[in-house]
Amino acid sequence: MKTLVRLLAIFAIFISFAFGVDINTASKKELMNLDGIGDKKADAIIEYRAKNKFKSIEDIKNVDGIGDKLYEKIKKDISVGQ
Repeated sequence: MKTLVRLLAIFAIFISFAFGVDINTASKKELMNLDGIGDKKADAIIEYRAKNKFKSIEDIKNVDGIGDKLYEKIKKDISVGQ
């Protein structure tokens, strides 16, 4: 069972690198793995998406504290699920 859990965790990490962190569903920990996203910005993303679904990755710039500069830094690492 432990082996299966480890394999699933590795698969999840691979998927997040291949397709980017889904900003509509990512955990706080996953968001904090993004370059420039710390505790407060991760909370702000989660708070924003509780009220507004991200329809495109550019929507993340609507979150307080995330502007063009940070967006350019993380855009290759994020995605929005269907």
